[in-house]
Amino acid sequence: MYSKDEASQIQQAFWTAFGQYISPQLSADGLKVNWVNYKTGIKHLYFKMEADKRFATIGIVITHSDIGIQELFFEQFKELKAMFGSYLNEDWIWALHDKDEYGKIISRIYLQLDNVNIYNRNDWPQLISFFKPRIIALDEFWSMAQYSFESLK
Repeated sequence: MYSKDEASQIQQAFWTAFGQYISPQLSADGLKVNWVNYKTGIKHLYFKMEADKRFATIGIVITHSDIGIQELFFEQFKELKAMFGSYLNEDWIWALHDKDEYGKIISRIYLQLDNVNIYNRNDWPQLISFFKPRIIALDEFWSMAQYSFESLK
C-alpha cells in the first residue's frame, strides 16, 4: 500500500513518461500538442486518460453543469458516430448522464482496459500501448469533427 504522496509521485512519473514518449507525435493538423492535457478548444469538453490500480480509461468527457446542454453535445457526437467509428475502429461505451468519481453528472464516450495497475511499472508498456493509438485517433477524429460543435461553444 502506498501513502497518498507516494501514489501521487508514481502517477506523476507515469504521466511524465507517457508525455515524453508521445511528445514527438504531431497532431493531425501538424501541430505540437500536449497529449496528456489535450485541449479540445471547447469549454466543458475534454479528452481524458485515467489510470488507477484496477483499470485505465480513455474517452471524451462532457462536464457541462446544464444537463440539457450535455445532451446537445452528446447528440452531436451521436450524429458523428459513424465518423468516430471510422477513426477508432472499435466499440466504445456511450454513456449519457453517467456519474464521475465525485457524484457529478457527466456524459462520456469511453473505452476501458481492465486488469492494469498504474502503480505496477510492469503494466506501464500496456498502458502506453492502450493510450497512445487512441489519443492519436481521437485527435484525428477531432481535427474533422470539431467544426460540428462551433454552435455549442
